[in-house]
Amino acid sequence: MAISSEEDAKKALGIDTWRNLSKDKVFQLVAMMPEMEKEVQLKIIEQLPEITKFAVKAMTTVRKMHESTLSFNEKSQENVHRGYQEVRATIIAQLERDDLSSEERKYLTECLIQTADKESAKDSENKHYLDRWVNKAALSVGAAVVLTAIAAGGKIALQNSDALRKS
Repeated sequence: MAISSEEDAKKALGIDTWRNLSKDKVFQLVAMMPEMEKEVQLKIIEQLPEITKFAVKAMTTVRKMHESTLSFNEKSQENVHRGYQEVRATIIAQLERDDLSSEERKYLTECLIQTADKESAKDSENKHYLDRWVNKAALSVGAAVVLTAIAAGGKIALQNSDALRKS
């Protein structure tokens, strides 16, 4: 289906105005570009400020979510570490007793080592979690940059092809 006007493009996307362009619709718009006449492509690409506004808005939302998640995660990690410290303090207090058998000392020492191992594992798990979050945020930013670059590159390519055709 050849798209011969901006209105046809908006209709195909199911939007009334370019301000209603959602993330999914941006991907759909990029996919529709080959079906559009060059003049329509240029007119839509001229709407780049709206697309850029959308990308900035999306990145702001991702940043806020990321900050919120990091803050919650930090508090959660502090609680976990505080809990393990309390457990270790309790075990150490028991180990300081003089009336313990060697079996009881051995058992409490093993418990102390287990809590350190569990805390270390929890810390590693948290680092993997944070790494995944950073990767997701980077992918989101990358997608916005790519879409903006595609739109800007498309405009330049169309203008160049028009200039070549006229010469």
